[in-house]
Amino acid sequence: MKIIISEFFDLFSNILKTSVGIFLYLILPVTGISIIVSAIQYLYFKIKSDHKKFNFKKYFLRNFKFIIPIYIGIFCIYLTLKNVPFSDLSKYFYKINYSWVLLGVVFGALSHISRSYRWKYLISPMGYKLGFINSILSVFSAYLINYTIPRAGDLARATMVSKYEDIPLDKTIGTIVAERVVDVICILLLISFALVVEFDKISTKLTSLFQETNFSKILIYIVFLTSTLIIIYFIIRRLNIKNLLSNFFSGIYEGIIVIFKMDKSVWFILHSFFIWIMYLLMFWATSMAFIELHDVPSYQLIIAFTLAALSIMFSNGGIGIYPLSVGISLSWYGIELTTGLAFGWVSWLSQTMLVVIFGGISLIILPFINKSKT
Repeated sequence: MKIIISEFFDLFSNILKTSVGIFLYLILPVTGISIIVSAIQYLYFKIKSDHKKFNFKKYFLRNFKFIIPIYIGIFCIYLTLKNVPFSDLSKYFYKINYSWVLLGVVFGALSHISRSYRWKYLISPMGYKLGFINSILSVFSAYLINYTIPRAGDLARATMVSKYEDIPLDKTIGTIVAERVVDVICILLLISFALVVEFDKISTKLTSLFQETNFSKILIYIVFLTSTLIIIYFIIRRLNIKNLLSNFFSGIYEGIIVIFKMDKSVWFILHSFFIWIMYLLMFWATSMAFIELHDVPSYQLIIAFTLAALSIMFSNGGIGIYPLSVGISLSWYGIELTTGLAFGWVSWLSQTMLVVIFGGISLIILPFINKSKT
């Protein structure tokens, strides 16, 4: 009995340390910054004698949502530089083969062009015509806007095309939702691939864990897991997450139905595959710039890419977290952390430069080529 209690407290202690770490390093700083920003906004409203309309809770939540991805990105950069000195990372920038990096940028550009062209297959069935120039300029603009406010680029893209192509906003937003459904499916396929490839390693790890773990520890894990599931169940009931999940999956289902009902669904699907193949080739080409990564098997690069792609949603354009995800995932396979991080930063920076340059140009010239509609 004493052993069970001791092991329970060890497990509880580890969970508590993790929770305290998340609170101290993430929740507390972001909350503090959000309160300060909200207070400054309140003072601004007060100066304008309009402070009675100021809703502190509303502005605080808005600021919190805006600040947290920026903070995560900065914190990931801090973690990177804490573990690997900048001087060690910068050495790679002098010795890599930039021809491969440039090829990766070309693959990235092709994926964006294909995404722009694919959009017309969703617009056409509704009786509207989408100009390719406006489509590609709005896509690049959207990618750039995502670096400032996460996921705001999609709304901006829908608004631009609605304005310059005379297409109702609800229609353009609907097509982007369908696009995102395809992206989610592609990500799920990559995750499935990663799980299948790593199945032996995962099953071996679980088997050894149960073999090395005594009955009392297994019992504690079962009790803890059951308790966690019960807590999650009540949270889902409380926050009405059941309806949110239902809407999410019904949205995916409706998106799939729309795609297969369109006249040129085959071309849409082919473009979708092409886009993600270009993403993978972009990642592979950039890895070839590093001599240390020439012998890395393709499946390991795919797994690293999948984790990096998932990480993008947590910070503005993946800043900080994308390179860190690449470095950590490759280190699982024996690649030196410094090499993996350098590769992650080169990959992220090359694609970011592409988006910043062409996104900036797109934002500038869009109003000029649509002067009559501005």
